[in-house]
Amino acid sequence: MSVGPRPLDHFRILFVCTGNICRSPIAERLTRRELDTRLSPRVAGRILVESAGTWGHEGAPMEDHAATVLNEYGADSGGFTGRELLDEHVVEADLVLTATLDHRAQVISMGHEAGLRTFTLKEFTRLVRTIDPGTLPDPRRGADVTERARALVRAAAALRGWLLAATPESDELDDPYGAPIGMFRNCGEEIFHAVDPVVTALTGVPAR
Repeated sequence: MSVGPRPLDHFRILFVCTGNICRSPIAERLTRRELDTRLSPRVAGRILVESAGTWGHEGAPMEDHAATVLNEYGADSGGFTGRELLDEHVVEADLVLTATLDHRAQVISMGHEAGLRTFTLKEFTRLVRTIDPGTLPDPRRGADVTERARALVRAAAALRGWLLAATPESDELDDPYGAPIGMFRNCGEEIFHAVDPVVTALTGVPAR
C-alpha cells in the first residue's frame, strides 16, 4: 500500500508503544490537553492525536496507574480503549512518535514511506529544540497551523542524521507496565517534559 496525499486541513499525530495501555495513552492525552489549553477549539480540533500499540491490547482500558498520572496532570483519562497498530494508522499519520527505537523500527518496517515522519518522542523533542522557530510558518502571521506542523516534521527529519543522541537509550521511554505508581509518575514526567516543547514547536504557542 502506498501513501496517498493526506488531508491538508488536518494534521494527525500517532503515538506508538507496545501495549497501548501505558506510555502512548499518557502521551496522547497529555498532548491533547496541551493543544486544547493553548489553541482555540477550532484550531486545536485540526490537530488530531491518536495512539496504538505494536502488540496493542485491542479494546482494553488504560492501565489504572496511567490514568492516575493523567488525572494528576489535569488531563482526561476517560473513554480510552487500546488499539493494535494497523497499516491504516501509519498511512493516515503525519507524524508518528514512538516510545522506543524498536517501535520506531517496527513502524518504518511497515512501509508507507513512514521513515521521514517517524521518530521516538524524545528524539523528536531533542531535534525540535534546535530548530529556529523563525524559520517555520507563523500562525500569528496568517500561516495555517497544519502548514507549520508539516514544516516542523520536514525540518526535524533533515536534522536527524546530523544531531545524534548521546546514547541510543536517551531517546527512549522505559516501560512502566507492572511497576508501582512511582514508576508511572516518573514516566509521566518524562513524557510531559517531552511533549511540552513539541506542542510549542508545532503550534508556535508556548505553555501558559
